[in-house]
Amino acid sequence: MAFLLWILAVILVVSGIVSLIRGQMLWGIVLIIVGLLVGPGGVSLFTK
Repeated sequence: MAFLLWILAVILVVSGIVSLIRGQMLWGIVLIIVGLLVGPGGVSLFTK
């Protein structure tokens, strides 16, 4: 499960960076923050 969350976090952060480059500031920031929260070391929503 942790590996899947790590993959999801990487996808979210990369998508956020691409959104920032394309000029979508709010969407990019939201994706990066959610990716950091879901990823390992973050406050995961799926673990206790």
